Amino acid sequence: MYYLIDTMLRNCSAEECHGGEFQYVAVLSPEEWNAERDSFEMGIDLEPDIREIYTTNAEVNYDSVTGSFAIPDRSNISGCSHKFAFALDEKGIVFIDSGDTVSGIINRIMKTKKWRRPSLERFIYDFLEQIVHEDPRILENYEKRLDAIDYDIDCGKEGNLDALNDIRGELRDMRIHYNQLIDLAQEFEENENSFFHEDNLRFFRLFSNRVLRMHDIVSSLLDYSNQIRDTYQSRLDVKQNHIMTVLTVVTTVFMPLTLIVGWYGMNFKYMPELNTVWGYPVVIGVSVLIVVISLVFFKRKKWL
Repeated sequence: MYYLIDTMLRNCSAEECHGGEFQYVAVLSPEEWNAERDSFEMGIDLEPDIREIYTTNAEVNYDSVTGSFAIPDRSNISGCSHKFAFALDEKGIVFIDSGDTVSGIINRIMKTKKWRRPSLERFIYDFLEQIVHEDPRILENYEKRLDAIDYDIDCGKEGNLDALNDIRGELRDMRIHYNQLIDLAQEFEENENSFFHEDNLRFFRLFSNRVLRMHDIVSSLLDYSNQIRDTYQSRLDVKQNHIMTVLTVVTTVFMPLTLIVGWYGMNFKYMPELNTVWGYPVVIGVSVLIVVISLVFFKRKKWL
């Protein structure tokens, strides 16, 4: 598929794309790119293997800029990313995509964008914006989920630690993604090959600043998730300490009783208490008294 960057992005033929009157956007499959790459005159030998794309990046060549996108699926951040490659020069940009990710983004641009001063830089800016346009809502949803987990922990309920760990993992993935997008925008802004007009470099700076703000939000949410985890662990430690305190108290109460049992369990022949009528009641009374004194002592020390 071929498009011309006019006041709106519009479909065109391959011949119009290479006509030179307008800057262009092309979306090709890897097979189409291998068959047609010479017609773009970028002087590169790019044979992208979509399966081997893992990051979003840009690389400056002698007469082109090439790179790739690895975009997390916003409906499943920890799942498989949408991957495609690109190559651009001052005449236009070519996307090499084996799926329909790029086509979907371009369709949204065609429906929603109209430019007073069309340019390749403005198209790239809008393309990048489409990648992150839902992210403020997604980040807000993460904050609400973290608030719900934090509220449950404050109420003494069992916090959903598995959900918290999932959120932390997804936030880390988003932070890496934002770092890569910032690096990409800064590489474009550097404009080493002078493919872009100086006045239009502000678009890349604008995008970089926006992603940087979202990166800061993600970092704050990660700190918040760590605080929630620490709070959960603290409450768990308090609960375990209470259990250990109760066990210690029980052990301490029964320790002298165990001594009495062991002492009188020896059954020596000349133990006078064994033949005393009041021996058994006295031992019972002493045992009860020991228990009462121990409980009163622990209560005063606020160990119970």
